[in-house]
Order: sequence, then structure tokens, then C-alpha cells
Amino acid sequence: MKLSHASRFALVTLISLLPVCVHSAENTAVSGEDLAKVGERIRQTGAQMQEDLKKARARMEAQKAQQAAERKREEERARLQAIKEADEQRQAQEARQQQAREAAQAQARQAAAKRAELAAKQAEQAARDRQVALAMQRVKDEQAARERAALALKQARQSVGPRAMADAPARETAKERAARALREARQSGGPRAMAEDGL
Repeated sequence: MKLSHASRFALVTLISLLPVCVHSAENTAVSGEDLAKVGERIRQTGAQMQEDLKKARARMEAQKAQQAAERKREEERARLQAIKEADEQRQAQEARQQQAREAAQAQARQAAAKRAELAAKQAEQAARDRQVALAMQRVKDEQAARERAALALKQARQSVGPRAMADAPARETAKERAARALREARQSGGPRAMAEDGL
């Protein structure tokens, strides 16, 4: 824009000087002093036009440099913004991954706690089952011992007969034999059976 303004100024100046030159060509009686003045004016006008052109070029160069600097600043801002957005995306991705890891760990802890609870319940049930089985076995052993004692007492009575029972005070009474058989039966039931019976 400034260059075209300078060009217009130079064109207007030249046009304004044409009548002077034409007039001086028609009027040959123009003095040398007038010609020198006109030449000096033309020279000054040319120098002024050159100065204006230089200034216009300098302004254009400055404007181009300013625009280039602005583009560079804009590109740097865009680059920094892209780096910032990439960093934010990376941080967001890391945060999502961390949350996923924490959720998986929490789920694993819950599953482990449930498995431990189930194992504890199963162990408790197994212990109760063992206790019930032991108690039933004790009852069976005691019942079997009583049955053996009763059978031994019955056999002792049958084998000896009524006469032997009459001779028993000399050797061993039937009551003592029954007690001995009961003791033997209990001993075969184990020390626990004896402890329960107070023997």
C-alpha cells in the first residue's frame, strides 16, 4: 500500500513537471537559471521518491519480519499446546489404568476374602462333623462294651450253673465275675471309656 502511494506521488510529480518542461521547450528564451531550478526540483523530487520508496520497503520488510515472528510465536504456542494436551491425555490414561488396577486389586481381595471365609466355614463344618463322628463312635464303643459285658456275664452264669454259684463264695462271686467282665469290656473300649465311668 505504501509503495503504491509512493508511486502515485512520483507520477503526480512527473505530471506536474511536464507542463514546465513543455513550456520551456516552447519558450526557448528560458534562462539557464530557470532550467537549473527546474533540474534541482526534479532531482529533489527523485531523491524524495527514492527516500519514500526506501521507507516503504523498510516498512514492508519490518511488517514481513513482524508477521514471520508472529507466525513463529503462533507455531510455538500451537506446539506447546499440543505437548500440553498430549501430556494431559497421557496423565488421564495413566489415571484410568491406575483406577483399573485398583479396581482389579479390590476385586481380587474380595474374591480372596470370600474364598478364605468359605474355607473357614468348610473347616469348621469338617471339625463339627469329626466331633459328631467321634461322639457317635464313642457311643457305639460303649454300647458294644456293654453288650460284651452282658454277654460275658450271661455266659459266665450259663457255664457255671446253679451249683457253681453256690460254690462261688469260696472262689469268686458272680457279682465279682460280672464286675471283672465289665472292667475288661471297658478296658477294651479304651482309656476314655474308663475315664467316663470313673475307673
